[in-house]
Formats: sequence, structure tokens, C-alpha cells
Amino acid sequence: MELYISNTGQEPIYAQITRQIKEQILSGTLKEGDALPSIRLLAKELRISVITTKRAYEDLEADGFIVTAPGKGSFVAAQNPELRREEMLKQVETHLQNAVNAAKTGGVSYDEVLDTLNVLWED
Repeated sequence: MELYISNTGQEPIYAQITRQIKEQILSGTLKEGDALPSIRLLAKELRISVITTKRAYEDLEADGFIVTAPGKGSFVAAQNPELRREEMLKQVETHLQNAVNAAKTGGVSYDEVLDTLNVLWED
């Protein structure tokens, strides 16, 4: 499992870890039952605090992406199709909001944005 941490961005490190692991699960890179590195090992590999890694794993578990078995470790959870759909919908909303913001800033009309979306959807 490869994770990249940026110290220069606005996103907290625990959120970067959470986001990247979610992306790997949703893309199928990490599959149900796959073991995640231990909290201590991941912290050591990324050269970050164990508390930061623990926070990321807690968030992933709360969101239903991983399960933790005391003494055994953390594993990718079985994916609920509704949870997967909801997560993908959140990503789409974020990208669409960015597109709307760019369109408004650039003076692009609603109809032009809609036409562009229709063309992209058909490709």
C-alpha cells in the first residue's frame, strides 16, 4: 500500500491518509480482507506520529471502510454497495462544485456547462 503525505498542503495528514486509503478501497486496489499495516508500522514508514495514524484508522473504521480486530490488526471491510455509492456521489459533488466555481469565475454560462457535461457524459 503506497501513501504519499504532503506537509505543504492545507489537508491534515490524518485526512490525507484516510482519503488515500478510501480511494484505494473504492478503486479495488485494496480488497475485502486485505490487511493494513499496523498503526505503529505505518507511522514509522510515513515518519509521522502514531496518534495521527490512529486517528486515520479510527475515521476509516467509523466510516465502515475497515474493521479492527484487537491483537490481529486492521482489515478492509466488506463494502456495502450503498456506502460505496454514497462515497462516489460525494466525490462527484466535490468535482462538480469545483467546475461550477471555475465556470462562474470564468464567465461560462450555465447552458455552456450543461452542454459540456452532456458531451463528456456521452464520451
